[in-house]
Amino acid sequence: MSPRITPGRLRELGPINWVLWRGLSVGGGTSDAQLFSTLGRTKGTFRGWLHFYSGLLPGGRISRHETELIILRVAHLRESEYEMDHHIRLGRRAGVTPELLERVLAGPSAPGWSERHRAILSAVDALIETKDLDDDTWSALAGHFDERGMIEFVLLVERYDMLATVISTLRVDRDTFRR
Repeated sequence: MSPRITPGRLRELGPINWVLWRGLSVGGGTSDAQLFSTLGRTKGTFRGWLHFYSGLLPGGRISRHETELIILRVAHLRESEYEMDHHIRLGRRAGVTPELLERVLAGPSAPGWSERHRAILSAVDALIETKDLDDDTWSALAGHFDERGMIEFVLLVERYDMLATVISTLRVDRDTFRR
């Protein structure tokens, strides 16, 4: 499918968003991070969205390793190839090995998870499926995070769930990575 909205360039993005898009593209290992060149068309909204994003990744309290496990599970459940492409790469940098990725894809019932990681993945599954956490799932997760961490967890899961919806609805093309 072709994009519903063509990724912007300088004229559509404006100079600030163009610079942000270029920096994010280079940092992501691609010549055109198409999500950012599409969302950048929203001008100030794009910058607000980036500010929110940076508070969770990399600025949140959840470790980068666990953040990548969470994002990869959301991307898998939402069948977001765009998110998977990026976060398999980012996950490698955070210690997500191919074997660990296979367990993430298999889910919280896969053998080998710690109690903490099983609680995290179970909560991701519940949020994606029901948009809520029952009391047992909440309690299991709360045994591993303080109140701020619990809030950040829900925001992180829902941020990537929302992003999967945006990518799918706008038909954002997958990026081509430099080797």
